[in-house]
Amino acid sequence: MTTFDDRERAFEVKFAREQEHQFRVVARRNKLLGWWAGHLMRLNEAEVDAYARDVVHAEFEGGGDEDVVRKLLGDLTGAGVDIDEARIRQAMDEQMVEARRQLIEEV
Repeated sequence: MTTFDDRERAFEVKFAREQEHQFRVVARRNKLLGWWAGHLMRLNEAEVDAYARDVVHAEFEGGGDEDVVRKLLGDLTGAGVDIDEARIRQAMDEQMVEARRQLIEEV
């Protein structure tokens, strides 16, 4: 029975690591999206960094990509940037790849 318990614990640890990694990837993606959008809105560097943190927090407040898309779309169009939801989703995909690449390099 201890072999079964050991295997169960190992799967639980693996699952927890995978969940933590996915959380870090999404948070990094959102930060990169914030930097991307901040530059499109022509914010200065301090404002871009603050905005990137706001985008990361948008995921936590609402709990998902849709809230991030809504925030970015609203903020970008409000700043006079000609953009649509499809372009934001494309940027999300691109930044997800970059976030994964960056986290792999950190290991």
